[in-house]
Amino acid sequence: MTPDGVAVAVMIILLFPMGYFTLASPAFLLVKLDIQPVAQLLRGMFNAHFLVMRVAGLIGTVAFLLDGRLVAAMGVGLLAALAIYGRRGFMQRMDEQLSARDAGDAEAPRRLRRLHWSGMLGNAVLLVALLTSIPYIAISA
Repeated sequence: MTPDGVAVAVMIILLFPMGYFTLASPAFLLVKLDIQPVAQLLRGMFNAHFLVMRVAGLIGTVAFLLDGRLVAAMGVGLLAALAIYGRRGFMQRMDEQLSARDAGDAEAPRRLRRLHWSGMLGNAVLLVALLTSIPYIAISA
């Protein structure tokens, strides 16, 4: 059995942004989100992550489709769909909390922190799912 080059390339394309986000996002747990530049930077990181995962997921889906792996393409396509359609709702909720914080809502940074945790948890779940799928995708018979 030899590793399939297309599958390995797709996994690397997907794992790189997910791994970066996994390493970068916990740093925001060490700072207060009631500081405007910090919260804006957090928002920018989430926005960039959704956009990069959209592109990486679409590239991976097309690569698997061209390779004739429909099940793998559906899995990666689901990841891309989550990035595409989840971005709007997530960023809208984040913007609402940022606006509430700017309007003087003392609980908004706390809700923003919960949103941050939910984003990190969602990425971690998807990352674990992707990592556990590697043995099934990367080795061809």
